[in-house]
Amino acid sequence: MENQVKRVAVLGGGSWATAIAKMLLNNPNNKTINWYMRRPEQIEDFKKHGHNPSYLTSTHFEVDRINFYSNINEVVEVSDILILAIPSPFLKMHLKNLKTDISNKYLVSAIKGIVPDEYLVVSEYLHQYCNVPMNQIAVISGPCHAEEVASERMSFLTIACQDRYFAREFSEMLSNYYVNTSITDDVLGIEYSSALKNVYAIVAGICHGLKYGDNFQAVLMVNAIQEMDRFLNTVAPCQRNIYDSAYLGDLLVTGYSKFSRNRTFGTMIGKGYSVKTSQIEMEMVAEGYYGTLNIKTLNEKYNVNMPILDAAYSILYEYISPSIEIKMLTESMR
Repeated sequence: MENQVKRVAVLGGGSWATAIAKMLLNNPNNKTINWYMRRPEQIEDFKKHGHNPSYLTSTHFEVDRINFYSNINEVVEVSDILILAIPSPFLKMHLKNLKTDISNKYLVSAIKGIVPDEYLVVSEYLHQYCNVPMNQIAVISGPCHAEEVASERMSFLTIACQDRYFAREFSEMLSNYYVNTSITDDVLGIEYSSALKNVYAIVAGICHGLKYGDNFQAVLMVNAIQEMDRFLNTVAPCQRNIYDSAYLGDLLVTGYSKFSRNRTFGTMIGKGYSVKTSQIEMEMVAEGYYGTLNIKTLNEKYNVNMPILDAAYSILYEYISPSIEIKMLTESMR
C-alpha cells in the first residue's frame, strides 16, 4: 500500500466526524473521501443542502468530493484507512454490524473514551476483538474542538502510532493551512489521557457551576495533570513529556472551553441538575461520564492515588452532593 493512494473513510456523523472530514478536504492532496453515516435521511439532507444537517450546520462542503455510505460494510470494503469518529458508548454497536474483515485495514481512532464494559481503550479493543495489528492502529489527539476547526482557527493535532511511517503519512493527510500536526508512538498514553481529560473537565464544570473561581480552576488543572501523569506512568510507562499539547494542552482546552461538552455537562451538575436531566438537556454525549466509571474500575487494579477521579465518581455514580464532595476535594489540593 505504500506506493498507492490510500482511500480514506470517516465513520460517524457527529461534530468531530464533520470536523475531520473538513480537515481532510481542506488538504489539496485529498481529492475525495468516503463517509459513513448510519442514517440515510441524514445523508440525503447533507447532499441536498451541502452541510451536515445535524452538526456544525454552518460548515459547507463540496458534496461531489464525498462518497456517502449508510452501510458500514460497503464503506469498509472500498476504503484503506478507516477513521473512527463514533462516541465510545456506541462503538460496539456499530462494529457489531461489521461483517467485512478489517484486519488488513489501517484504523485511526478519533474516539476520546474507553469502550464501555470492556475497560479497554479503543486501540486495545480493535486489536483484541477485530484482530487489527497494533502497528496498523493510530490515534488522533490534541487540543482541537470541532467548532474551532469549522471556523478554520489554528489548531494542533498529534497522531500516535507504533508505525511512525504511517503516523507521518496520515498526519500529512490531515494537515492544511490551519491544522498543524506532530507524531508520537505513545498510543496508550494518548488514549488514556484523552479519556481522563474528559473526566477532569466534568469536575471543572462542576466547580464552575458551584461558582468556584478562576483561581481554584488553575489549581484544579495543576492537580489534574499531576494525577494524569501518575496514572499514565503506571498503566503505560514510557518516556513522555506530560506538558506536550496532546496531554496538558488537551486537558486545558477541555477544562476551560465553552465548546467543551464535558465541562458543560459538569456545569449543569454543579448547578443542581441531575445526571439524567443533564444528559437529556445536552443532546450530545459527554464521554467523561462513561470514562469516570471505566477508569475508576480500571484503577481498582492499579490503585493509583486519584482524588479528582474519585470525586467525579462519587458525584456521578454515588450521588454525593457536589458541594460536599468538592469541598472535601479542595482539602487534598496544594
